[in-house]
Amino acid sequence: MKHILAAVILLVYGAGPAAAQSRFDGWATAVISADWRDGHGLPIEAFDNARRDVAAGLVAAGLPRDSTIDLTLNPGATRTSSTADVLREVGDLTTRATSGCLLYFTSHGSPEGMVFGDDGTVTPASMARMVRHWCGERPTVVIVSACFSGVFINALEAPNRMVLTAASRERTSFGCGAGETYPWFDGCVIEALPASTDFLALAAGARACVSRKEQEAGITVPSEPQLFVGAEMQLRLPILRFERAAG
Repeated sequence: MKHILAAVILLVYGAGPAAAQSRFDGWATAVISADWRDGHGLPIEAFDNARRDVAAGLVAAGLPRDSTIDLTLNPGATRTSSTADVLREVGDLTTRATSGCLLYFTSHGSPEGMVFGDDGTVTPASMARMVRHWCGERPTVVIVSACFSGVFINALEAPNRMVLTAASRERTSFGCGAGETYPWFDGCVIEALPASTDFLALAAGARACVSRKEQEAGITVPSEPQLFVGAEMQLRLPILRFERAAG
């Protein structure tokens, strides 16, 4: 009788509480530092510092650790990747984790595009091809931290995407020189992450932080970070709330 009763309880109530499913299960997250030099070609740590700490902050906010990678093109780094390695590793990741995409790039930029290692510039058209190949129609967040990074907005616009850039297409961003811990925009993302509830709040917090830093430094031509949110993502993003471990 006891065995029958136990079987009935298992049938009705199950074997126990199911593990909670994260809103970001199956999301691929790639954080890439694509340059390692200042404006004079001398090595700096700011981009790699940002790569490391942005990736850690995203994992702390609930992005899955097992599908988050951070990659550097810095030949002097302990763990470096070639351009081909980066493309292959992000491709492998997005093939394995197919629920959503978060791509974060930090580098120097120009009105033509973004520096990508020694191999030249990723143009808006080539960035659009990469994102389309990696992420397809799944929900996608692309963050580009570079001077003139607003040039990517038009090329990346799509209903399933949110795009955040460190500057408008006509403006530089700041903090990419020797002595800086992070580029300012990256530092503001890192600063805003712990208090942000979702990607929209992160964008607002980072943009407010950049404005504050620029005002404090007496910058007269601000960088003007840009935000695009497609129609599908406007509905989805408020539901994609960050999840932090209780502590």
